[in-house]
Amino acid sequence: MGNEAELLPGTLDLLILKAVSLGPLHGYGVLLRIEQISGRALLIEQGALYPALFRLVRQGLLKASWGKSDNNRRAKFYELTSKGRKRLREETAGWNRLVAAIASALAAQPQEI
Repeated sequence: MGNEAELLPGTLDLLILKAVSLGPLHGYGVLLRIEQISGRALLIEQGALYPALFRLVRQGLLKASWGKSDNNRRAKFYELTSKGRKRLREETAGWNRLVAAIASALAAQPQEI
């Protein structure tokens, strides 16, 4: 088994919002940014990424506009909306509560029960 982590259901949207919060990105750039900020532990498939981007735009969490990529090709760039920033804060807080609860449960010792 490598250093890759399995993506939990429901976490892709949170990761996309976080990646785009660091600056506007085109679709493939979002994929690369998630790999980068996860230390290459999370590898997102393009087949999962693009439907998620479309869904987040439809929900008003991301704004999409056409521009030129680094290699001078036409690409759709994504930016976080104010609604997206709010959702990112809420989802991050919820995720951090869940992680703390699971860490607490996993640290439990027999004498503590």
